[in-house]
Amino acid sequence: MCGIAGFVDGSAGRSSDLDVVAGEMTGSLRHRGPDDAGIWSDAEAGVALGHRRLSVVDLSAAGHQPMLSRDGRYAITYNGEVYGYAALRAELEARGVSFTGHCDTEVLVEAIATYGLEATVPRLIGMFAFAVWDRKERTLKLVRDRLGIKPLYWGQFGSLFFFGSELKALRAHPGWTPKIDRGAVAQFLRHSEIPAPRTIYEGVSKLAPGTILTLPWHGKPSIAAYWSAREIARKGVANRIEGSDKELTDRLETLLADAVRLRMIADVPLGALLSGGVDSSTVVALMKAVNAGPVKTFTVGFDLPGYDESAHAETIARHLGTEHHTLTVTPQQALDVMPRLPEWYDEPFADSSQIPTYLISAMTRQHVTVALSGDGGDELFAGYSRYQAADRYAGGVHRWPRPLRKAFGAAITALSPQRWDNLAPYLPARLRVPQFGDKLYKLANLMRANGADDSYRSIITHWQPAELMPDTAEPDAIWADRSVNDDFPDLVERMQFFDLAGYLPDDILTKLDRASMAVALEARVPLLDHRVVEFAWSLPRRAKLREGTSKWLLRQVLYRYVPPALIERPKMGFAIPLAEWLRGPLRGWAEDLLDERRLRETGLVNTRRVRALWQEHLGGRGNYQHLLWDILMLEAWRARWDKAVAAAA
Repeated sequence: MCGIAGFVDGSAGRSSDLDVVAGEMTGSLRHRGPDDAGIWSDAEAGVALGHRRLSVVDLSAAGHQPMLSRDGRYAITYNGEVYGYAALRAELEARGVSFTGHCDTEVLVEAIATYGLEATVPRLIGMFAFAVWDRKERTLKLVRDRLGIKPLYWGQFGSLFFFGSELKALRAHPGWTPKIDRGAVAQFLRHSEIPAPRTIYEGVSKLAPGTILTLPWHGKPSIAAYWSAREIARKGVANRIEGSDKELTDRLETLLADAVRLRMIADVPLGALLSGGVDSSTVVALMKAVNAGPVKTFTVGFDLPGYDESAHAETIARHLGTEHHTLTVTPQQALDVMPRLPEWYDEPFADSSQIPTYLISAMTRQHVTVALSGDGGDELFAGYSRYQAADRYAGGVHRWPRPLRKAFGAAITALSPQRWDNLAPYLPARLRVPQFGDKLYKLANLMRANGADDSYRSIITHWQPAELMPDTAEPDAIWADRSVNDDFPDLVERMQFFDLAGYLPDDILTKLDRASMAVALEARVPLLDHRVVEFAWSLPRRAKLREGTSKWLLRQVLYRYVPPALIERPKMGFAIPLAEWLRGPLRGWAEDLLDERRLRETGLVNTRRVRALWQEHLGGRGNYQHLLWDILMLEAWRARWDKAVAAAA
């Protein structure tokens, strides 16, 4: 795992010392690759490629990057892992290609030299983001993996084209002055992240997952897809797999076992993040099944009821016989992390589980360099509670008269989430779920929806951007594309697609990448092997949601290794006690960022509305933790990067 950056400068007056600029760009990414650094440049073409290396496979100098193909035509800077590279290497050797080391980078660049880039990329199993300069054709190509596991940003301003693993690498280039994209701010307020392809800056984009960007010398970039989540999902829904429950379970287990096995190949210590839920427990169980050696597992907990899953994780670890480690997060640890969040995320990002994700990554890195994670299971196997809620809504609740639904929602919000939490112990056992009040408020929003699709939009919406930025137009996101309804008539599958194409890469995988790479930990996600993704989309609906049980088929695989009694419990989610912390140990930090004068000087959001919400939250008249966290992360980001964008703000 690494950090990459580079540029093509076609101006006549460009700096002759390309290496210095490229060094500044890659230097900003040192945390992603502390083991080695390299620059390759071509002064005549105005091209420079930079690399920061985290050594995971082939720790020798033979893995140094940027790397040239043996024929000297291609220069590559590469971030990621190609898991099945051994078979590709053997194929190339049979064609007479020789190798100096055993890293996947060398195999990748020689495959490109042999077969061409467009023919090579679809054959890759892995996570990757890389740039290749063709010295013969004077063409730059950027490639991002199918699911968007690894990040890649790019922009073009006049004769300057540049790219990098993180926005800070682009900011390090002296030929660019950042300017805030107010439309992106509006999107952030709704989603708590900025959906691709936009970024917080005008003219800078995220390269979409599953695409190749081609830049001819002195030309304009074009982007083409080599893998489409929408097309894969559409084909899967149209061509369902037939088979008994056992047959489907066998097929999924075989696919997952191979995905896990491939991701356990490393020349450094390896472990797994274990929450005790279905996804991570399945990954760890299969790690034990395909590997005779010990497995190290890591989990995070809190000292507040309703937020702590560490006991469940420890139970799973004991059953599977792993070497387990637990970190109990304190408010002070969270407070210590706050100032660094804008540094790691580069643009506003407000999934509050970014804090425990970083802390568990930091603890894990003390023991291993690579960790497998269970991310992706919810999107593929319909694990989110919102899928079941929307399914019930589409199945009948939406037929209630709208005044009745609104009245039901109003009745819920008549009490604060804290009051509902206090009442939870007196309710039937099946209703005593973690964070009961917060979940009820989400239900209230669902009840106010105008229709099935609006129910999903209500679930994913934090702020209505017009409420805080009335003079700013909000760009459309993927869920606004009504043609998706034709491909996915079923509401749950439509929601799954929106999450696979948007929420997964823009939130979940962004969070995992930045948190893990902040401490140079390589996080691998076997459930997002593209073969597993394609299989999951071809499953019949009953294999995902069945009689109120989510992730039904994935559970059947897990139950071959772990008794159901150790797994079956209400879904908690990777949440932190944010509401309580904002009223307590984090209050001073939040007060500074939400200062009225500060907000007015920023001029990005409606100060009066934000201040009123803050006071209501402090007074316990409502739980606005998520809305306030959005504003806090926006202001924290602005405070960190204010000098770079002062003129634009």
